[in-house]
Amino acid sequence: MSINHYFINEFVEPLLLDALWAEGWRHFGDYFYVYKHLPKDDYVYTVLPLRVRLKDFVKSKSQKRIWKRNSDLEVRIVPAYIDSEVEKMFHKHKKRFVDNIPESPHVFMSVEPATRPCEAKSLCFYEGDRLVGMSFLDIGHKSCSSVYQLFDPELTKRSLGIYMVLTSIKYCQEIGMDYYYPGYAYHESSHYDYKKRFNALEYFDWKSKWLDYERLID
Repeated sequence: MSINHYFINEFVEPLLLDALWAEGWRHFGDYFYVYKHLPKDDYVYTVLPLRVRLKDFVKSKSQKRIWKRNSDLEVRIVPAYIDSEVEKMFHKHKKRFVDNIPESPHVFMSVEPATRPCEAKSLCFYEGDRLVGMSFLDIGHKSCSSVYQLFDPELTKRSLGIYMVLTSIKYCQEIGMDYYYPGYAYHESSHYDYKKRFNALEYFDWKSKWLDYERLID
């Protein structure tokens, strides 16, 4: 990974979180980083920070179908946690990847995931009594940011990745946030392209402006 800047901090206040996200920063645990390019397989990808304007967001037709398809799932929103059940699902989920395979959910979340380096929630998705998905969501002052999502890969037909983003957006709207940050994608095609498929989407130009994503793809 081509990292341009980083710092380590065990606690970041909500207002500062908003400011960092607005300048393209991300974090895994206490490690905050920002980078503009990713060299990979003899190619350099251009990093694309994204965010959703929550007041303008509406589901697309396909997203409405995904929402309905998963209406039988129970969603529980609790302080972020990692236990043996989450670890087990994580190790099933990571088999979907062929490179940059993480070793543990603690790569993404600190040893105190609910409070360090900021308040964070676990959005837990249950099929009956079985945990089938979890999304870790950071809580800022007027913004929220997804840290990591994992789900049971046996349920691919549910499109749980999209459903968890939609649920995160709904929760952010309900608690009065202005923006939802789904994380980095790339200007070029990649397995993060699903993050580009949401309405009211903006991207950071790496200067000082957030622009409508449509401007980039016109």
